[in-house]
Formats: sequence, structure tokens, C-alpha cells
Amino acid sequence: MMDEAARDLRRERRRGRNGEAGAESSRRPNYRSLKNPFLPQPVFSDDQVAAIHDTALRVLEELGIKVLLPEARAILVRAGALVDEDSQMVRIGRDMVAATLALAPRSIQAHGGDRSRDLALEPGTITFLAGCGAPNVTDLERGRRPGTLAAFEDLIRLVQHFDVLHMLGPCIEPQDVDTRFRHYATGRAQLALSDKLPFVFARGTPQVDDSFEMVRLARGLSEDEFRAGAYCYTVINTNSPRQLDIPMAQGIIDFAKAGQVSIITPFCLAGAMAPITVAGALTLQHAEALAGLTLAQIVRPGAPVVYGSFSSNVDMKSGAPAFGTPEHIKATLGAGQLARFTGLPWRSGGGSAANVSDAQAAHETQFALWGSVLAGSTVCIHAAGWLEGGLSVSFEKLITDIEALQTIAELCAATPGDADAIGFEAIAEVQPGGHFFSAAHTMTRYRTAFYEPLVADWSNFGNWTQSGGKTATERATGVWKRILSDFRPPPSAAAIAGVLDEFIARRTEEGGAAPVS
Repeated sequence: MMDEAARDLRRERRRGRNGEAGAESSRRPNYRSLKNPFLPQPVFSDDQVAAIHDTALRVLEELGIKVLLPEARAILVRAGALVDEDSQMVRIGRDMVAATLALAPRSIQAHGGDRSRDLALEPGTITFLAGCGAPNVTDLERGRRPGTLAAFEDLIRLVQHFDVLHMLGPCIEPQDVDTRFRHYATGRAQLALSDKLPFVFARGTPQVDDSFEMVRLARGLSEDEFRAGAYCYTVINTNSPRQLDIPMAQGIIDFAKAGQVSIITPFCLAGAMAPITVAGALTLQHAEALAGLTLAQIVRPGAPVVYGSFSSNVDMKSGAPAFGTPEHIKATLGAGQLARFTGLPWRSGGGSAANVSDAQAAHETQFALWGSVLAGSTVCIHAAGWLEGGLSVSFEKLITDIEALQTIAELCAATPGDADAIGFEAIAEVQPGGHFFSAAHTMTRYRTAFYEPLVADWSNFGNWTQSGGKTATERATGVWKRILSDFRPPPSAAAIAGVLDEFIARRTEEGGAAPVS
């Protein structure tokens, strides 16, 4: 007969498995700083990687890249690039690329609003972000709808709640806010609701300057202190094939001058904006990324930059982007090899082309996630909540994807293998045919021994049916609603809301800042 302690154990393990997903756990794992324990997996030979790199340099030397911003062309020509002003084409020599690449830092220390949120962006670490940049938001109760500021703020609250999401991002576009003032609203939401590293849109110098000032106010920094450390980041997307537009080129310049992080990411879809082969798409991606990295280092040697990759394929029947496909995974593995070839920290992308949070969405996102993990990605964007190839972010999917991210985070932690963990005494204590529920080895560990799921339901069919027979997606609704109901911003973040509001009121009165295109 099982003793009372063992019965307590079983009740403890059942708690929260009857439809009440997301119940509080006594475990307190540390997901804030993750080291990737997996050896990077290759998809190309070393000779093939060298050939892709060499061909990318040839693309920049012989074919060039179109740079629409005159200031960027002037910076590049002064450094020795060849520029045709009529066509706006810039040809960059391989020696220039090699020289500037050597200047880029191999490790970036990025600072949050609290020191416990600081991040080391370097090879061997791994950070996760929720889905970013979607025009729409969706959940089971309110359906799919255009993004709003209220939804943006709620997503920031959810991201703040989960330590396995390490940086903030532009989850959705709050389309109910005028574009002249939208950067104030999204900046305030990030800085007053969270203490994680914030995102700043690169939509022209006026908006960037406003956003930098908000970060300085929130963090209590002088301009010199701000420029001496990394306190925010942006994502720079090239316009594949071989074009760098005005706001993106300006963003590289502005962020490099200020010493803030640029994640320079071509978005190459094989068969559409890039050659149809994985190797061809990566060659184009590599060339475009190197061009952006070169510009940043010319502007400010040592500027913090992250090599970016977000290559996948399209559905050749419809032209729609696809994610979590074998080609997406191979492209991510190959991008990891190219990033290691440069020695830089690098960014990958997850995501799904599914239209709702279903089995397709789950397996596409998780295959993309494993591609990033096995490729040694430093920053994985779109790791939770991303649907429709980036057209929407789902509240429920964000929750169900967190389950996968927390599982990966658990694998990043060391697994004890000392004599106490091996447990000879426990094996000796339990007689043949017995059980380990009440063994001393179990009783001292049972509250914290195993990962406790956020949204998975481990009850049997009868109990699950009696509790309403909810799917994981349906249970996720209860989780995100409970988190939002209980949410309190970090005291350090809440304390600066008034200072930000004064700045925003003044700049709004002055007319704000329109985006540059």
C-alpha cells in the first residue's frame, strides 16, 4: 500500500491536469541565459561553404548591389567601392569585405532594463523571440483582425511573462495608431511594460532618433553612455535580389553610429527572390548580408552587427512562402555554416505557413525551431505565435509554442550524472516488483524533478473528457487570459512611464515623425 507521502506525490503530479493548464509550479528553472548544448549540424562540406562564400564575394565584386540611399553610396565609394550613380549599383571588392568583417565584434553584450535581462549575443548562446511584424492578430475568442495597440501591448505582456522569450519584438503592427506616432506607442509599450531588450523600427532617422531618446530616458543614460553600450536593436531586411532600400540603408547607418545592434537579414525565398536551389539562395543571401555588414563597419568600426538568415522556399504552385519545410531547415543549417565561416553571431527564423493554430502549424514551427537549434543560431526570431507566413500572430499559438521552447530550454540545462543522481541507494531500497513513488530518492526530488507542462494535458481519456475534452489550442486560451489578468509590469519599467509620457506628449504636439520610404 502506498504511504501518505506517496499519495501526496500523485495528487501533486495530477494537479493542473484536468483542463486547468498553466497552473503554478514549484519548479523555478532558469531560462534567461541559454547555452546551446548541441553540436552544429552541417548540410554542406567545408569546400562547398568556401565556394558559396567565394561566389557571394564575386556577386558583390562583379554584379554589385543596388543601394537607393545616396548617403550610403557616398560612404561606400569613399571606402573604395565602385559606384555607378546612374544605376545606383555599388560593387564592393572582396578585400574591403574581408577588412570590414574583421572589425565586427564576435560577442555583443546587450543590456536590458534589469541586469538579469542582459544578453550575450555570441556563438554558442541561443535566444528566442516571438513572431514579429505581422499586420494581423488572432485568438479563438475574437478571431482574426487587424493589429491594434491594445493587442500589441497584450503581446508584450505575454512576452515579458515568459523568460524563454529573451528579447522584445514588433509582434504586430498597431494599425489604429497614426504612422507619425506609432513608434512612440510601441516604444512606450516595450519600455513601460517590460525590462527586456527593446526593438526599434528603422523607418528613417527622425523616428530612430525619437526611439533612441525614449530608450535613454527609460534607462537613465546620457548620450555618451547610450552610445557606449547596446540597449536596443533593429532588423534590417534587404530587398532581394540585390537591393538595399532607403530606410534600411539609413537604419544601418543610424544604428552603427549609435552603437546599437543591427540584425542584417536578407529574406530570400528560393524560386522567387532567389535561385531555386538551397545553395543558390544562400549565396545570394550571403552576398546581401555581407554588403550590409560592410556598410555598418565602414560607418563605425566595431559596430554591433548580427549576421541574418531567413531563407526558405515558396510553393511553386501558388508562389506563397513556406516554412518548416526540408528546404527551410537545410537553408538554416547552411546559414549556420556560413555564419561560423564569418565568426559572427547570427540570426535565424522560425515560423509557419499554416492559417490556424493546428497540427500543421505546430510541426512546421517545431521543425524550423530544431533547424535553428541544430544550426547553432544565436537569435531565433518568429519562434512563437507566427502564422500565415507572417501575416498574423496567434495568442493561442504563442502559448503552445512556448511549450516547445521551454522543452528546448530544459535540454540546454546540464543533466546531473553524479553518484547521487545515478542513485544506487534508491535502486537498493526498492525491492523487485516494487515502485519508486515513496523511495527517499523520489520524495526529496519529486516537486522539482520533472518539467511541468504549460498547456499539455497528461490526464487519461476519461478525466480529459470529464473536464471538457479541450484541445491544447483551447486550453491555451485560458493560459493567456490568466497571464494577462494577473500581469504586473516590472517596477523599474512602470516607474518610467511618466517620463516617457512627457516626451511623447511634447513630440506629438510637435507633429511626431513620419516614416521614411
